[in-house]
Amino acid sequence: MCCLHTCNMGDWHPIMPAASAALLVFIVCISLPAMAAAAGVSSDRSMSLPGCPDKCGDVLIPYPFGIGEDCAAASRNSYFNLICNSTIDPPRPMAGPPEAVAEVADISLEHGEMRVLSPVSHICFKSNTTFTKFTGGYRLQDSPFLPSPSRNHFTVIGCNTMGLIGGQKGTANQYVAGCYSYCDGVNNTSDGAPCAGMGCCESAIPANLTTFEIIFATNQSQVWGFNPCFYAMIAEVGWYNFRQQDLVGNLGFIKDRAGRGAPSIADWAIRNGLCPEEGKNAPNDYACISANSYCMATNNGPGYLCQCSKGYEGNPYLLNGCQDTDECALRKQDHKYEDLYPCRKGICHNTPGSYLCKCKTGKRSDGTNFGCQSLHSPAQILVIGLSVCVSATVAMALTCMLLMQFQRKRHKREKDEYFKQNGGLKLYDEMRSRQVDTIRILTEKEIKRATDNYNEDRVIGCGGHGMVYRGTLDDEKEVAIKKSKAVNDDCREEFVNEIIILSQINHRNIVRLLGCCLDVNVPMLVYEFVSHGTLSEFLHGADPRSPIPFDLRLKIATQSAEALAYLHSSTSRTILHGDVKSANILLDDQTNAKVADFGASALKSMDESEFIMFVHGTLRALSAAASPTKVMYTVLEWFFWS
Repeated sequence: MCCLHTCNMGDWHPIMPAASAALLVFIVCISLPAMAAAAGVSSDRSMSLPGCPDKCGDVLIPYPFGIGEDCAAASRNSYFNLICNSTIDPPRPMAGPPEAVAEVADISLEHGEMRVLSPVSHICFKSNTTFTKFTGGYRLQDSPFLPSPSRNHFTVIGCNTMGLIGGQKGTANQYVAGCYSYCDGVNNTSDGAPCAGMGCCESAIPANLTTFEIIFATNQSQVWGFNPCFYAMIAEVGWYNFRQQDLVGNLGFIKDRAGRGAPSIADWAIRNGLCPEEGKNAPNDYACISANSYCMATNNGPGYLCQCSKGYEGNPYLLNGCQDTDECALRKQDHKYEDLYPCRKGICHNTPGSYLCKCKTGKRSDGTNFGCQSLHSPAQILVIGLSVCVSATVAMALTCMLLMQFQRKRHKREKDEYFKQNGGLKLYDEMRSRQVDTIRILTEKEIKRATDNYNEDRVIGCGGHGMVYRGTLDDEKEVAIKKSKAVNDDCREEFVNEIIILSQINHRNIVRLLGCCLDVNVPMLVYEFVSHGTLSEFLHGADPRSPIPFDLRLKIATQSAEALAYLHSSTSRTILHGDVKSANILLDDQTNAKVADFGASALKSMDESEFIMFVHGTLRALSAAASPTKVMYTVLEWFFWS
């Protein structure tokens, strides 16, 4: 059965002297965002009186609080005078009289708040009738502190227990409230469950609660065996979360989680005064003495707080304590201030109490004074951008076209110069006058196309003087293309004459000269392609053959002799081969001999009436009758390979 002690609030006895000294135990438990933010903004400015310590350990001590009477506004309230307890590591500021000092964790000037750790009231049973208890309370009429009604709850922990909080609101109004917590066993509760009456419960507290005392009403007979202790406290909203372990053991909750008390938030203010009426002078004891500060009435109890004006920060309780906030510097220090102090696409300039967002050249204000925009609308910018892009593209296209045209003209002039230099014009004239149609003049473009741009896979012969490529002309004709490395400039004039003479050689056993390429620095010759290799390879190749039949030997020799005889006597001009050897006799698919490398030589005068062609080879290879007597012209093959 629940035993409820009834009492008349008017007959309550005064609280013990220690309790009457405002039992507020202050400690850091959980970061208070509002306090941390205020401290962070003003951390680079002195918040205490000149010459006074502004910290005790890591706790900021802003005026009107101070360490010692000379550093605190003790004349306003003795509770502003704090003691720095260096016996704790780190040191902590302490408030209150010596018999009931309280540890201070944090002080917020902006919000007028403190975080405190208040003693937890409790009652513990050793049997159904034997118990010990501690019930806290305080009387704060003469202090600047009041428990915050919005930041605290009255919280009760236990099974089959009612916790009551009673006191006075202000100086006359009495107040009582509480809640009931129920459970049949520890397992009937759940860790993390809200305090809605199962294992714990919560109740709101009123504003301006200057005096309070905690009372327990319990029915412990059925629960003290598994839940020996019941607890009640004023605790910060959100701090406590229920655990089954809190119901177990003697003072288990206090030992595990609240050895130095439960965190709560206390509101403080300048209690002995009001904000001056508008248009009237401030009283002599007015606390907001800094320029650029103003008074704000507190919402919990009497009194007021001082605040720095917008655009200023610091301590409004000190002379000139409110200093200009450099919004532009803050924007550079941390990106979070870019939203707090916007200056979109502009240049930030700090001013006293504010800042200006100036626009760069080519931009104008966006109408908010905190941002800039282009002088032109997005549509105009798009049109301008497209116009610029189109103009730039057209200009680049025209430039490229002019450059390409210039390059083509230059390339054509170069080709024309080579063609003229190599006797191309003379060749055209000779071909028209003599009606020569056996020679074909190819361009370098056609040669490159025929050889896949001189692809190495097309090489069928090479030497110290150049390369021989197998090519395929546009008419699908297979040819051999000789590309020399150098040219003898002294022989360029006679080159065309020799080309015409050699192009008229038409014998089935002689490799025929089909054409030439003259629009390059070193002219190229185009021959009939013979696919079966040389006689030398046929006789001495890496794949030894069976003995060659006599009739095949005779055939090759006869065809070779016929070719040489044709060169010597059947052409319009006598041509001496000069380098007859098996490597210069090619074989086709039918093993027919084709004499090659007879060359194209310059005319060489033997006497006044006779001219012969002197070809690739050495002077030793010719008979004495063929030796030059007058003017000797360089052989055409020498012209290409020397």
